[in-house]
Amino acid sequence: MRRFLLFISVVLLICLQSVAQVRKIGVIGDSYVRNHKEPIENTWHYKFAQKHSMEYYNYGRNGNCIALDLARWGTGMYQRYKEMRDDLDIVLAIAGHNDASEGRLDSIGMGTFKERLGILCSGLIEKYPRAQIFFFTPWTCEGFVGSDRQKVVDAMIEVCGSYGIPVFDAARQSNIFAASEQFRKIYFQGGKGTDTAHLNAIGHDRFLPVAERFILKYIE
Repeated sequence: MRRFLLFISVVLLICLQSVAQVRKIGVIGDSYVRNHKEPIENTWHYKFAQKHSMEYYNYGRNGNCIALDLARWGTGMYQRYKEMRDDLDIVLAIAGHNDASEGRLDSIGMGTFKERLGILCSGLIEKYPRAQIFFFTPWTCEGFVGSDRQKVVDAMIEVCGSYGIPVFDAARQSNIFAASEQFRKIYFQGGKGTDTAHLNAIGHDRFLPVAERFILKYIE
């Protein structure tokens, strides 16, 4: 009986340790994170969390910007990050597409964009001093060179880098060819090649190993 009770105690201790070691991952961003019209469960970040036995929290909001508050799409991420739970171990910010769309960068101004991106970076560091924090830029686009998309991508690399936050340049290193209509017909939502932002399930599967290699360099 005594040996049995000892065995049960050891098993319970192992279980409690396993529960305590489960990492919590939170992902903030726009429709890249919310996954637009398809289930969140199709996203690469959800699949990453499941693969590595993490608790997953999605803070994506369609149309959301980093640096601009919009009546329809909500408060910018430079403030909205405060709504995230306080005990995350890994934080992913996947954003910038909407800041570069519809001429918004002209209304924001690059100076304000960088300032508010800095507020987001410093805010995440203060809120999560023990966490691993990562940023992912938007995909490339047609006419990328010299475009507002390139300006936003390069600003993210510059500003986040100045805080020591790793940034994945998804415009140039993702293996996602978002400027190609034929590619989009296969890997983007809708299957017509008109969606230039939102991966479908197989698109997320394509990007998962790329993002996974990037993240695991820092957390393993």
